[in-house]
Amino acid sequence: MIEYLVLLSCAGFLAFLIPGRHRKYAAITGWIFIVLTLFAELPEFFKEYNFMYPLIAAMSVPFLAITIKYLLINDERAINISRAAAVAFLIYAPFGFTQVPLFAWLGDQLISMVVGQVIWILEALNYTVSLTCMNVATERAMDPAACGDLLRDTITRNGYSVQIVLGCTGIQSIAILLGVAAAVPTTVRQKCYAFLIIVLPIYFLNLLRNAFVIMAYTDQWFPYYPDIASNGEPGYESFFWAHNVIMELLALVILVMLAYWLFTLIPRLGKFADELYQMYTGEIRKAFGKGR
Repeated sequence: MIEYLVLLSCAGFLAFLIPGRHRKYAAITGWIFIVLTLFAELPEFFKEYNFMYPLIAAMSVPFLAITIKYLLINDERAINISRAAAVAFLIYAPFGFTQVPLFAWLGDQLISMVVGQVIWILEALNYTVSLTCMNVATERAMDPAACGDLLRDTITRNGYSVQIVLGCTGIQSIAILLGVAAAVPTTVRQKCYAFLIIVLPIYFLNLLRNAFVIMAYTDQWFPYYPDIASNGEPGYESFFWAHNVIMELLALVILVMLAYWLFTLIPRLGKFADELYQMYTGEIRKAFGKGR
C-alpha cells in the first residue's frame, strides 16, 4: 500500500510541474499523500524503535494544514516549497518505484553498487563479512547457495545480518536537497556547484554510515538498555543505538551543514528559508492566540 501512496504523491507533484490552473490542487494532492505515506510507515518504524520518523509524522499534520491554506491562495512560498518536493520526486522516482520493472532494476543496481563499496570499506578496515540475500518471509539471511536470482544485499558477520535497502543508499537525502536547491531560480553555475556539494558528500558519508552501523551491530558495540532499545531480537540494541540514534542525529547535523553551505552558494535560498519560517511559525502563533 505504501508504494501506491508514494506513487499518488509523485503523480500529484509531477502534475504540479505542468503549467496550468490546476497546479495548486496537484500540489495539495502530492502533500496529502506524502503525509499519508508517513503515517502508513509508522508500524515499521515503531517495530524498529525509530523515534525520528514518528516525530516527523506528527509534525507533518500542522505543516500540511498550513501548506494547503497558502497553496489555495497561490502564495509564492507554498508554490516554491511544492516545486522543491516535485523536483525531489522527479529525482527519486527512477529508483524508488519497484512497480515499474525498469525503475526496480535501477534501484537494485544502486543498492548493489552501495553494497559493493561498503564491503570494500569494511575489508579495508579488516572486517571480514559475508554477502547473501534476505528471506522476505522470515526476515533472515539465507544461505548464499539458495539466493538464486534474489538480490544479494545482506551483509553478515558473527551471525548478525544487515540488509542494505534503498533507504541506505542516500538517494532520498540527495533528492530532497537537490529539490531544495531547485526551489528558487538559479544560474547554471549555481546548479552545477549545488549538484557537487550535495551528491558527492552525501553519497560518500552514507557509505561510512552503513559501514559504521554494520560494524557496531555485528560486533555488538552498544549492548545497552535492552528494555528501551530491544525489539525482542538478541543483540538488536547495538543496531538501535548505532542506526536509530547515533547515525540519525549525525545525519541531521550533516544535512543542516550541507543546507547552510547550499544557502551560502545560493543566497536566495536563505531568504526563502526565512520566508517559510515566517509563514509556518506565524500560523502556529495564530493557532495559539499569540499572532497579530
